[in-house]
Amino acid sequence: MTAGRPPRVLIDATSVPADRGGVGRYVDGLLGALGTVCGSGVDLVVVSLRTDLERYTRMLPGAEVIPAPAAVAHRPARLAWEQTGLPLLAQQVGAEVLHSPFYTCPLRAGCPVTVTVHDATFFTEPEHYDKSRRTFFRSAIKTSLRRADRVIVPSKATRDELIRLLDADPTRIDVAYHGVDHSAFHAPSEEEKARVRARLGLGNNSYVAFLGAKEPRKNVPNLIRGWARAVGDRDNPPALVVAGGQGHDDDIDRAVAEVPSHLRLLRPGYLRYADLPGFLGGALVAAYPSYGEGFGLPILEAMACAAPVLTTPRLSLPEVGGDAVAYTSEDPDQIATDLAALLDDEQRRLSLAKAGFDRAKEFTWGSSAEVHIAAWSRARA
Repeated sequence: MTAGRPPRVLIDATSVPADRGGVGRYVDGLLGALGTVCGSGVDLVVVSLRTDLERYTRMLPGAEVIPAPAAVAHRPARLAWEQTGLPLLAQQVGAEVLHSPFYTCPLRAGCPVTVTVHDATFFTEPEHYDKSRRTFFRSAIKTSLRRADRVIVPSKATRDELIRLLDADPTRIDVAYHGVDHSAFHAPSEEEKARVRARLGLGNNSYVAFLGAKEPRKNVPNLIRGWARAVGDRDNPPALVVAGGQGHDDDIDRAVAEVPSHLRLLRPGYLRYADLPGFLGGALVAAYPSYGEGFGLPILEAMACAAPVLTTPRLSLPEVGGDAVAYTSEDPDQIATDLAALLDDEQRRLSLAKAGFDRAKEFTWGSSAEVHIAAWSRARA
């Protein structure tokens, strides 16, 4: 009998990257909530990279955490192991459901499968991906929609796009909004803000912040151009700090080359996790003029740090930002106009900071975990 008994779920965490980017934040947040908020709601087994073994063992004292083969750290080996070794592991641990958190899943798992499909932008914004990546993820998404017993998505917009574009079965899709770690992302103290400015070499100078991957979809080149036009004629113009991974957008270098010499643009790469509240919350504006997101975790994290946010009304972003953020378009001239208006209106920035901070409280990993557990129970049934 399984009725009333929590499902035994194997979560494949081997896709989490070392930089703890979007998928890392998702898996860490979900597992953290499963280990605390939802203790008795699931019988959990996690397979992870060896570098994450200690992290997840500490995070999940009531779960079984298993190291994957060392070779799985390399993506081609991981994808091969996913098709062969992962189903075998699911059988060995007696998993009733296998959860794959990053688009792909085994074709023959031997038990019900749930898959997280994070976005449909490989179909809606194909020009922002190189051909090999676009081809791979389009195929993976179609396969997962066909093979998985349940598909978990982070927004209604993503669900609607999968239904519209790929004729996905709406009765098998569950919407689980991402959460935000409110202890890690919080309204920073003045000391936290000052520490980040000192680390960046900004002194007491103000700045506009971007945090995220440098992918074409993130629209960083037009942010750079819009910022330069918005602040170029100002006394003491605020800097632009573009933080995060290097990505693969060649147009960023072209946009940087266009920046007038009297303006200051910083590209510090990855920031320490502990510095993110001071970085985001210390900015005049956190700007994220993306062409479209499956969820929009960077704007939620900025909101949780009490930063006034400027983003676009594309796909899921209004679901996250609501009326608590300012909106612009993807065009550099419009970004310049809307950014300048925000920089000139301190009262509006303060109002957005408070509204965003309050709205961010509605997004918790505990709520996300509850939706996942319900999806796993449906899959087992």
